[in-house]
Amino acid sequence: MRIAIGVAYDGRPFNGWQSQPSGNTVQDRLEAALAEIAGTAVRVTGAGRTDAGVHATSQVAHFDVIASRPESAWVRGTNAHLPEAIAVQWAHGVGDDFHARFSATSRGYTYILYNHPVRPAVFAGRVGWFHLPLDVDAMRAAAGALLGEHDFSAFRSSECQAKTPVKVLHRVAIERRGDHVVFELTANAFLHHMVRNLVGCLVQIGKGARPAVWLAELLTGRDRARAAPTFGPEGLYLTAVAYPERWNLPRCAPMLALFGGEA
Repeated sequence: MRIAIGVAYDGRPFNGWQSQPSGNTVQDRLEAALAEIAGTAVRVTGAGRTDAGVHATSQVAHFDVIASRPESAWVRGTNAHLPEAIAVQWAHGVGDDFHARFSATSRGYTYILYNHPVRPAVFAGRVGWFHLPLDVDAMRAAAGALLGEHDFSAFRSSECQAKTPVKVLHRVAIERRGDHVVFELTANAFLHHMVRNLVGCLVQIGKGARPAVWLAELLTGRDRARAAPTFGPEGLYLTAVAYPERWNLPRCAPMLALFGGEA
């Protein structure tokens, strides 16, 4: 029996999603909790491998078990064995041909940037931070060049293991909400550090250090060394994973309308 689950987590306490010898990853903690309900070892496959410090509101994963349990047990029962920073949101039985990673048609990430002269306090570790004023219109103008199918080598980590740097970016939205700038990106798939590298370049444009056309030049140049440094993981959230309707999975919870300003 194959079960798909939706998972949310605060990435700060963990060494990323993917299992490591330390055992302090989201995957490791999730597998241990699910094993308590299944009565046997469980191996989980996720839709995406988030880095240390990166969060998720809508990670999707699947696992195979022999034991039959009500879907509520995979949610509430598993959560009883998880640390407070991880929570299963839903569970749904699927066919054996479902795969959390390979069946997905798109992923969505949101980066929340606190744009204020003073660093964040209440939301420290849950938002990025940049202290100088940012021109959102300039960043929007630059981001238009990213839409469509491109070779994103200029925004790819040297550690990226993707077979190809060519991805299809379906949507880029940049919006100011009070003292926060929210970046929303949707693509068929993302390269390692791709969103954080893009945000880093957009911030350079937003602060006036580079013209809007610079992003298009980087894209066509395919040279990571010419781009901006990788932005921090604190403000990055995996917020959506889409699948064909035939799987009848619960819709991803929308990103909360947070961060209108911090007191």
